[in-house]
Amino acid sequence: MGVTYGYVRVSSCDQNEARQMIAMDERGVDRKHIYMDKQSGKDFNRPEYQRLLRKLRPGDVLIIKSIDRLGRNYDEILEQWRHIVKDKDCDIIVLDMPLLDTTKQDAGGLMGKVIADIVLQLLSYVAQTEREFIRQRQAEGIAAYRAAGHRWGRPPIQRDADYLECYRLWRDGKLSGTKAGERLGISRNTFLKYARVERDNGGDFNYGTTET
Repeated sequence: MGVTYGYVRVSSCDQNEARQMIAMDERGVDRKHIYMDKQSGKDFNRPEYQRLLRKLRPGDVLIIKSIDRLGRNYDEILEQWRHIVKDKDCDIIVLDMPLLDTTKQDAGGLMGKVIADIVLQLLSYVAQTEREFIRQRQAEGIAAYRAAGHRWGRPPIQRDADYLECYRLWRDGKLSGTKAGERLGISRNTFLKYARVERDNGGDFNYGTTET
């Protein structure tokens, strides 16, 4: 009989993990066997998750509240799932999705694993299709916006007398990029982006050392 582990994840330190912990308690998971990360689910480079992986042995069971607690990228979830179920010979139970339960057995002992694998592949396909639709809609929206005569992105800053004065002071090392941005009502990085282009294109100036 293997050990039953729980994995809990919240996206940030100010989010509450209570709902997931209650679900673990209801399933009888020992608190000392629960691993928790307070971190984004964008990838699997999470310290507690990696500790859990190292702890898993054949016959162990991993319980999670919902599939998105494991991660957000279904392709990576599928890869991790196969690693745990096939390479480590462990079971996984997703409480909010009963079909994702590899402990369910038929006469051949395969039903739970086969069904879970099929469901995960479908979820991965749907997620990938949705990502492609989103990219397509974004591209079509940008194209339509430009076709209507609009400019995509932030408008260029006004190179008026105030800008030229700030630029010259910055160029001569008498004004920092931060102070120049404050005077012009723009960010330091925006000012430096334009000022450096001006400087690099103006070969007849003696720029000296500038404060950035």
